[in-house]
Amino acid sequence: MSKNYYLTTTSPYVNSDPHVGFALEIIQADALARYHKLMGDKVFFNTGTDEHGKKIFEKAMESGMEPQEYCDMYAAKFGDLKKALNLSYNSFWRSTEPKHIEAAQEMWRLVEKAGYIEKGIYNAKYCVGCEMEKQDSDLVDGKCPLHPNKDIEIIAEENYFFKFSKLGSKLIEHYDKYPDFVVPAHRQKEIRNFVESDLTDFSISRLTEKMPWGVPVPGDPKHCMYVWFDALTYYISSLGWPDDTDKFREFWGTTESPNAIQVCGKDNLRQQTAMWQAMLIAAGLPPTRQIHVHGFINSGGQKMSKSLGNVVNPLEYVEKYGTDALRYYLLAKVAPAEDSDFTKEKFEEVYKSDLQNGLGNLVSRVAAMAEKSDSSFEAVDHTLSTEIKVALDEYKFDVALSDVWARIKKADQFVSEKRVWELKDKERDDALTCLVREIRQIAIDLTPFMPETAEKISKQYDSGQISKNEPMFPRLS
Repeated sequence: MSKNYYLTTTSPYVNSDPHVGFALEIIQADALARYHKLMGDKVFFNTGTDEHGKKIFEKAMESGMEPQEYCDMYAAKFGDLKKALNLSYNSFWRSTEPKHIEAAQEMWRLVEKAGYIEKGIYNAKYCVGCEMEKQDSDLVDGKCPLHPNKDIEIIAEENYFFKFSKLGSKLIEHYDKYPDFVVPAHRQKEIRNFVESDLTDFSISRLTEKMPWGVPVPGDPKHCMYVWFDALTYYISSLGWPDDTDKFREFWGTTESPNAIQVCGKDNLRQQTAMWQAMLIAAGLPPTRQIHVHGFINSGGQKMSKSLGNVVNPLEYVEKYGTDALRYYLLAKVAPAEDSDFTKEKFEEVYKSDLQNGLGNLVSRVAAMAEKSDSSFEAVDHTLSTEIKVALDEYKFDVALSDVWARIKKADQFVSEKRVWELKDKERDDALTCLVREIRQIAIDLTPFMPETAEKISKQYDSGQISKNEPMFPRLS
């Protein structure tokens, strides 16, 4: 039975070029969206950019640009990913959109009206890189471990605070109601432990005179919103909230039946699974139904950084190896929920073994034999394999593709062991019919993961007369 399916990535900061970590996130989300479309669901797939905050303001000033001009330039680079990575999203939503700003202000009003916002004095250690307050326990040698090259700022000023400490029990109720709220399970346990500890209220505003690039606080122009409060609202402002209540209920769901699915990195765990959910509850809105949390991508066993020269640019890999080669590697060889390693050597090894000599070779050699055959291979309707559905329902992209490649290997072994090219008449026709049927099924099963490749195989194999084409995965020079 078809259903409404809402899926959103996080909104990456527009302070640098898109990196392979976000490519992983949005490709995972795209595979999920394509899967649900295949299942007949009505899909709303959202992504976009986070464009406010001190980090953006400082980067714009360093570049000699106005903040909006700077954001427009970098947002366009993230928009270019749609074509480069063959993405199927139908919403690219920016936090500088006037409708988003209106929505963020309405979220503030609702939370304030419910009694969860109050003014106080903010004394904190603050990491501009994370745009977050840090406790001493979060620091290593007085530095944020994620941004060791940035000094921790000491802030003491009047701010508005979100009464996070008052919402712990309501968050636990949501976690209890949906034991699979966070995937994988150990992330659910991690956030539950965090919430069960003493939650502290956190600042949700900054003085405009010190940080002018943000959403104005309703009724108090001396303050602008803390970037996280503003940015998190993007998940629902993209649906037209608060104006389009029908669309919001259709895709986000209701408190009794939440529907929204989010994808984020492990560095967003607290923001997405606790802070954002607390904001929704405080505003009287439905929480998210489920959040898939992925790990980091390292390079050669080290965190990627410009200083080390090991940053992986996904667009460079697309240009050299093709979109589906990158999609395959990120979905099949990167652990969906844990940290993984990415190097050019590993990537090219997989390209040669799995794509050139695996899928590409099988499709090519069977097509060559079918082309010489007098048989007509009638098209048969295929649906997504059960194993693929089960794996994707559990966000196990690597397991799904491992199953497909096991069948590719089995088909290759069948060709070699049976020496199909030497068979005659009915025996040959039966063997080829079996192989053609399997390759057609493989094409269907690859659709969520490698849509361009799946389409090429389907076109090549769906006609009664199959012919050999150019290699799908060219030899590396």
